[in-house]
Amino acid sequence: MRLDPYGRPSAGGVRVSCSRPACAEQRFPDGTAAGRKAAIAHVNAHLARIREGGGPRAAAWCACRAADCAWHTPASDAGRRDGTRPSDTVRCGGPVVLAVCADRAGRLWRIAEMCARCAAATPNCRVLETAAPPERTAPECTTPAGADQRVGAPGTAPAGSTAGAGGGIAAMFSDLGSAPAGASASSARPSASPAGASSPAGASSSPAAAPASVPGARRTSPGAATRRARRTGKIAQRIVPHDLEPAVLRMELIALGDAFRAYQRRPEPDLTLLATLHERKARAFALWADVSGDESLHDEAQRAELAARTTLEMHQNRTGHVTGDPEDGDGPVVERLLTRPQAVHARAVLEYTATHSPHPEAEVRLAVLMIALRAARAGTGNVTGQDLTSWLQGDAERVLEQLIDAGWLCLPGTIADAMASRPESPTAVTVPTLLPEQSRPFALGKNHRTRVSGWAQKVVGDRKLRKKRLGATTRLLALYTAAHTRPDGRLGRPEDGGLPLAEVAAFCNLPPDQVSTHADLLVTADWLTETDTTEGQLRGRLTDRVLPLAGLL
Repeated sequence: MRLDPYGRPSAGGVRVSCSRPACAEQRFPDGTAAGRKAAIAHVNAHLARIREGGGPRAAAWCACRAADCAWHTPASDAGRRDGTRPSDTVRCGGPVVLAVCADRAGRLWRIAEMCARCAAATPNCRVLETAAPPERTAPECTTPAGADQRVGAPGTAPAGSTAGAGGGIAAMFSDLGSAPAGASASSARPSASPAGASSPAGASSSPAAAPASVPGARRTSPGAATRRARRTGKIAQRIVPHDLEPAVLRMELIALGDAFRAYQRRPEPDLTLLATLHERKARAFALWADVSGDESLHDEAQRAELAARTTLEMHQNRTGHVTGDPEDGDGPVVERLLTRPQAVHARAVLEYTATHSPHPEAEVRLAVLMIALRAARAGTGNVTGQDLTSWLQGDAERVLEQLIDAGWLCLPGTIADAMASRPESPTAVTVPTLLPEQSRPFALGKNHRTRVSGWAQKVVGDRKLRKKRLGATTRLLALYTAAHTRPDGRLGRPEDGGLPLAEVAAFCNLPPDQVSTHADLLVTADWLTETDTTEGQLRGRLTDRVLPLAGLL
């Protein structure tokens, strides 16, 4: 019985075929698991018919011998036809048994009548029944001198004969005399043992006859059987050693491999579960590396740790939800406008504004920031007179003139035309330093550019900031505080305790002692809940109203 790939490799379909001509081929597009289940059921059906026909025949030839003992002989010696044998080859002998042999890959099963010695020497072979002693003396299962008793030779069963009541599949051997009609062995394909192949070794097909003893499998070392009994597995294309200690680590690695394979069979992805599996894998591989001293396992653990973080970020990006600060436990769940990668891009644009603005005035920096976001990808972007008025209020014309005189901005027409442009016919502005042939100060994809630009527009155009008529300096401070927050809305990283006052003042073009004045204006506009500028840090927290605009550090 064979289990082979079928169709396109990416589809995962398999084909189950039996060497018996009467058995039709079966195809399973769902995957290997369904095909293996069907193959084992088919093997069990043949075994049932063999038992109904009387079980193994005591006068049958050894099927392994008919194949030159290739089932348990090294490949370099299996093809010998000169009658010689290597010194370590097991010679046929013992009673005839009914056995099922399987390969390690779980894709080939063989049902065969073979001698007990070959059965004991064949890997992954299970003896199901032992034939009753023959009524006549059975000839020794070795080739007589001068006689050719290979399959297909005169006096042997023809290769195409099939079993009748026994339900065999292909003729592999026969007795030394004339082959009875329908007398043959069965051959099929492995995975461990079929569900129905569980009869104990040595069970006789005839209750009246005492079963002959079956020799046990040879051991290469005293502890070989114990090692084989230990469970092994596979994870990340690595075989988990059967003797890996501690045992709890070995079982965790095996369970993780099974869990990853079960996840791949899920109809729908669960990124939270996948991140948990990667975290477990990172811990297990780190311990495995410490135990074995294999540095490549440390690298695998680091990759798993990175995969866990990336998977969580993917989950947050898809859902738009991020939990609160881990230091305080589970905080409020907030739908963020920016994901963490997009917040990184937003901070890069703020840094570009502070270093590349042609004039230090807050109004010029605000215009540079907003126009740079429009032209971030191709060096050109569209603006309208309404945009310029909302950003700069009454200073729009003066600021545009400064940017044009400095060579930072180019307009297709006059400043008056740009101020009069409407959404249906915007003005196409050009920023020469952002053109594709120039070195790129930041890399924004199409979706990220749109999202970051929309975020900046929402901050600058916040209704309460407009209602309070706050100037460009205060709006720059609002942008900076929104871009540098933790999940709970507090400013700065936990290890810093806030935002460095000198950096905030440099971005907003303010003396450090005046930052608190503009921060208080943001408190009155319901942007910040409280502020504190002592010890060289700007501390505070965004209000719940603007928490969705927070760009997470």
